[in-house]
Amino acid sequence: MAFDDTGFVGLLREHALSHPDKTYARFNGTPVSYGRIDLEASAFAAHLRNEGIGAGATVAVMMRNSVAALGVVFGLAKAGVAWVPVNAQQRGEGLRYLLSHSKPRLVVVDAELAPLVQEALADESPPAILVHGEGGTLDVVLTSGRVFDEAAPEADAPFAIMYTSGTTGRPKGVIVSHRMLRLAAEGVGLVSAAKAGDALFVWEPLYHIGGAQLLPLPMIRDVVLAMVDRFSASRFWQQVRDEGATHIHYLGGILQILLKQPPSELDRSHGVRIAWGGGCPPDIWPQFQARFGVEIRECYGMTEASSITTSNDTGVVGAVGKPMPWFTVSLLDAAGQAVAQGERGEIVVHTSKPGAIFPGYLDNPEATAKALRDGLLHTGDLGSFDTAGNLIFHGRMTDSVRCRGENVSAWEVEHVAAEHEAVEDCAMIGVAAEIGEQEIKLFVKPRDGATVDPAALSAWLGQRLAPYQNPRYIAVVDAFERTASQRIMKHKLSPRRDDCFDRTAQQRH
Repeated sequence: MAFDDTGFVGLLREHALSHPDKTYARFNGTPVSYGRIDLEASAFAAHLRNEGIGAGATVAVMMRNSVAALGVVFGLAKAGVAWVPVNAQQRGEGLRYLLSHSKPRLVVVDAELAPLVQEALADESPPAILVHGEGGTLDVVLTSGRVFDEAAPEADAPFAIMYTSGTTGRPKGVIVSHRMLRLAAEGVGLVSAAKAGDALFVWEPLYHIGGAQLLPLPMIRDVVLAMVDRFSASRFWQQVRDEGATHIHYLGGILQILLKQPPSELDRSHGVRIAWGGGCPPDIWPQFQARFGVEIRECYGMTEASSITTSNDTGVVGAVGKPMPWFTVSLLDAAGQAVAQGERGEIVVHTSKPGAIFPGYLDNPEATAKALRDGLLHTGDLGSFDTAGNLIFHGRMTDSVRCRGENVSAWEVEHVAAEHEAVEDCAMIGVAAEIGEQEIKLFVKPRDGATVDPAALSAWLGQRLAPYQNPRYIAVVDAFERTASQRIMKHKLSPRRDDCFDRTAQQRH
């Protein structure tokens, strides 16, 4: 099978001309046609040119999923203007940094978020603001009927500057080309095994690669995107059934959250065949398949490598599979040598398609040099190969704690703790130790209707973890601050040791 990597802007125009009334997506149940998307995108692209915003400039967009957001993003793509997606949950200093670092010529924002943008913009020469919703003029721009007939941008022109989640520090702006987004969609097609007539449920925001990578998919697989404005665990399966979805996507603990919802007749009356995504723990895998009657298809990837690097299409539980046709993967030790089969090493990605790996981070040569070495992407992730050559993912190299002379993986501790019946979600960090290197602090969010007793949880963990892995500190929280992909923002968790349960203090008493 040949995989096209020449971009996707031309595809929208072709579909709009050949079948303008065909449904591209449904948003909260309302159909949106190819013709409408193309007309609104052209009008927005023409508006950019009228405002003096040329190809190669940047425009920041802080919008939740909506039909208008589709017109804006495709309009930016048509005009060759780099889209800077901004998480709608951003506030204060984090928002100020993104709007300063990306240097946008324009900020497009939902009306309720506009005050946050105005507060975050620098006082000197701020960019113009275009508001969507009450009191705004974006809808006027999108429905103006202006024509835009410039040629589509080159495949390696920047499509977006997508800032990484920033769970442990300042986010980095990944330069994503039109070629990379097309390959991301081709990768989704392979992972999900989507076929003509399928409907992919889209809860993830477009401002995250998990949502953005789906934009070209209807045009290359003849599917429909069934979009909703946001993720809701309590309404998830009802929305899925209402939309007639055949596929769901998971990231960052979504499967665990859904498993901990009360049993319902919807568990088996939804019509979904395949759940695809990244981060399904081996113990959750069979539980989810058995309860909801869907096939799990796991993958691994990074925004920096066209989103999807490997795919598991054989059902080997716990594996993220084998590389996309345009990638190969090596596992290297600290000296840059390949590790033995079964041993852990850093996941390093090679490509046979120039441009499939990102060109670098925006205005961050130090981070670019660390990630890109001799044309290879050093991911900072740990992996191993099984005897069949399947990649096994073991978490971030840096997401660990040095405790009692041992490196303790947060991924391993969290996946054990998440199995406790009262725990909905959890996160582990390292905190200062009175003696030695670090101590482990575990944060847990109770499941609805449940109560977490830290002492009882500590004893339960002690039976399932090595002594050096067992958290000394346990903090119970009402909620976690999350990234767009539902990952917990660990850098915002309290490193204090006096605001939580202390296992050693209990032992002394």
